[in-house]
Amino acid sequence: MKSAMTSLRAMFTRGRTVVIGTPYAWLLVFFMLPFLIVLKISVSEMDGVRFKDVLTFADGLAQLTLKFSNYVFITQDDLYFKTYWSSLVYAASTTFFCLFIGYPFAYFMARAKPRLQPALLMLVMLPFWTSFLLRVYAWKGLLSENGWVADVLTFLRIDHLLLAGGLIPALDRYMNSPFSLVLGMTYTYLPFMILPLYGNLAKMDLRLLEAAQDLGATAFTAFWKVTVPLSKAGIIAGSMLVFIPCVGEFVIPELLGGPQTLMIGRVLWDEFFSNNDWPMASTVAVVMIVLILVPLAIFNRYQAQAQELRR
Repeated sequence: MKSAMTSLRAMFTRGRTVVIGTPYAWLLVFFMLPFLIVLKISVSEMDGVRFKDVLTFADGLAQLTLKFSNYVFITQDDLYFKTYWSSLVYAASTTFFCLFIGYPFAYFMARAKPRLQPALLMLVMLPFWTSFLLRVYAWKGLLSENGWVADVLTFLRIDHLLLAGGLIPALDRYMNSPFSLVLGMTYTYLPFMILPLYGNLAKMDLRLLEAAQDLGATAFTAFWKVTVPLSKAGIIAGSMLVFIPCVGEFVIPELLGGPQTLMIGRVLWDEFFSNNDWPMASTVAVVMIVLILVPLAIFNRYQAQAQELRR
């Protein structure tokens, strides 16, 4: 009996190790190792088309040579600061609009009849059935001259408001502007905001709202004091899923934003393929990853605090 219990316990331990170790191994192979390679390139010197070794051995001595001039140059060049700041602003704006549009939609989905929820969920995921590039190119036609979206915006005189806010270069010109860039990114990443919110709101205990109403709370007060705090995990998860890829987005700024809406993805492309300066491009990538890891660390800290409170 004891041997059987010991065998079961060992099987359980091995199974738990495999389950926990598999994602860690995945992150090690597909994130940590590529990141270390990029980090190594960022502190290396170019020797023609090759990189000099950062660690060399000669006469029994090991010599470590690290080049940090690229990191210093980034702090001294206003172009990189403006590009990073622009990327963060556009990513934050896209996250805000995705949350502004996605929360009511996710709330409606979670409160809809159970037989309608699969259809609504399918509508959210339906854009994924079409090529990402085709959807972005479609917006070029919709926002260009004689596009029906552009015609509707002009008819409603929204272009005057956008021009006053500096979001378009001229009246009836919506393409290659901050407006077209944020619109394209909001459309593309909106499902990534809706799905976590829907998953969170669908699991909420509606008896809490009934209790709030019994205590005299209005519908808006119950929503603001009960629903929103309980959906905070979904809000943070959706915001991270939108904000992080938006920071390094390249295709949408290239197709819809134009040259005046420079983002860090375009700078990376130029450094890699136009300037052929791989150490500098790797430096830009490392700094971008560090900027992305900050909100991730905040999210993980919040998740840990939430789990402690539940215990």
